[in-house]
Amino acid sequence: MTDTDTPEGRSDYLSKKVAAAVTRPGHTSAGGCPVVMTSDKNFMYLDTNDSSKHDLEEARHGASGTATQKEEVDEDLPITANRSAKWWYIAVHNITAMVGAGVLGLPYAMGLLGWTGGTIVLVAAYIISVWTLWQLCYMHEINGKRMNRYHELGQYAFGKTAGLWAIIPFQLIVMIGLDIVYMVTGGSSLHQAYKLFGGTQSFGLSAWIVVFAATELLSCQLPNFNALFLVSLLAAFMSISYSTIGWVSAVAEGKAAAVSYAILGGTTPKIMGIFNGLGTMVFAYGGHSVVLEIQATLPSKPGVPNSTFKPYMWGVALAYAAIAYCYFCVAFAGYWAFGNGVASNIMLSVERPHWLVAVANLLVVIHVFGSYQMYAMPVFDMAEDLCRRRNIKNKVFTRVFVRSLFVVFTAFIGITLPFFGDLLGFFGAFGFAPMTFWMPSVIWLVVMKPSKKSWDFWLNVLNITVFVIIMFLAAIGSIYSIIQDAKTYQFYQ
Repeated sequence: MTDTDTPEGRSDYLSKKVAAAVTRPGHTSAGGCPVVMTSDKNFMYLDTNDSSKHDLEEARHGASGTATQKEEVDEDLPITANRSAKWWYIAVHNITAMVGAGVLGLPYAMGLLGWTGGTIVLVAAYIISVWTLWQLCYMHEINGKRMNRYHELGQYAFGKTAGLWAIIPFQLIVMIGLDIVYMVTGGSSLHQAYKLFGGTQSFGLSAWIVVFAATELLSCQLPNFNALFLVSLLAAFMSISYSTIGWVSAVAEGKAAAVSYAILGGTTPKIMGIFNGLGTMVFAYGGHSVVLEIQATLPSKPGVPNSTFKPYMWGVALAYAAIAYCYFCVAFAGYWAFGNGVASNIMLSVERPHWLVAVANLLVVIHVFGSYQMYAMPVFDMAEDLCRRRNIKNKVFTRVFVRSLFVVFTAFIGITLPFFGDLLGFFGAFGFAPMTFWMPSVIWLVVMKPSKKSWDFWLNVLNITVFVIIMFLAAIGSIYSIIQDAKTYQFYQ
């Protein structure tokens, strides 16, 4: 047996041969395979019909370890520890990740854009988000290798280091930012429900955030994504329920007297309002940051290429049906009833009956309880992988201490900056837009390499261009809102 007859020997051999490798233009084998000149001046034919090209890429990007070692790592980390999910798990997780309490603010965004602009943006963002999600799911498995995390796909496309820097900062902006917002939302919804049910004690918002954080301290000990299924199922049901309460209450209340659908304000406030409304609607589709992590929970079928794609898309079809119901019904019914006078949260416009508004607030609490964990789990996965790389293998330490520290951190920021939701509009512009809309298209162009003469190529280029522009416009609108509202900000409420 030669040194290259084993996986370890072959990996070593490839790593040495590709050092300073240069592809010779125009050099191909008889079968049309490209020729690579290695550092020792020899030529190596690259058979693109088998896995050797993929092996070469892994060696060039610094991949190390055997497949067995990779499997052991995957079994030890929360994203990939359990791969027994069904397609309906996918539907539930995507509803929980996508339909946040922000859906109740869609009528307000409609008021900033008007009937025509609001409808076009909401529907267009819906369609494009389905398309980019399809792209991510399709690229989950390439040449037999599963991309279980967003940054792994980035590394495959851009290289080991560049791929991390292209994905991780944006992904962390979304996941940590949303979890801070969920802390504030959970605490404020508890506070509102307490007052609506007749509570008279003067507990401040900070105290209610601490109460909500205590529940997250317990649930963060769930070991992996699939262990979250029941929590996610409950959260998904709650999001559909409070969305239903929102739009049905608006319709039941009827069209307000002298309702107006004109876009309010002078030139500058109107333009900045349009930028804000654009960002609010577009960033309502923010679940792509955890799409590949959710897909990683599905089992592979031996001998079936990309076997997780079909069941995942079945789950996505059900999830997006629920998303369409929640988003379109709430946005259109709320704007129809209250026009440009609608509050930033539709439940603030629907003031009666008190008990129903209180119930809606409790449903929001239960939903963000589950959504928090959906976005925290990938952070836990990164943190535990980092601990493993630093030879900290004590699972009690990584699960109890590291996860609890994250919950305490997000609670502390939420208590200190209860107006963080306004700040997220700015940071979210640089998180949601890349992760959901233009980064999947960039990766698609790099990995799939569609012909420059094809519709596929130019549609992706157009998508990237449009959403990079929207990203900056939304950031400008958010900065304007922060400046306008800064005088009302209070720390440690």
